[in-house]
Amino acid sequence: MSVLENWNEWKDFLGDRLNHAQNEGMNEQVVNNLAFEIGDYLAKQVEAKNPQEKVLADLWSVASEQEQHAIASMMVKLVQNNGSH
Repeated sequence: MSVLENWNEWKDFLGDRLNHAQNEGMNEQVVNNLAFEIGDYLAKQVEAKNPQEKVLADLWSVASEQEQHAIASMMVKLVQNNGSH
């Protein structure tokens, strides 16, 4: 099963990656920019695997670039304290 198929597993996965990036010294702006790039890639290239991802993809598709950055930033905040580490 892909990590993308389960919303909670996806959030845990993102939380783990965020914790790792922060432990390596990546600052908040770099993390948010990377989240935007990942969100853009996922919205354009990867089919949503669950209802939550579908909502995010739909929101992303109608958002301006500034709003997309806000969505990416909110996803970072959502997973900030998630993850197994």
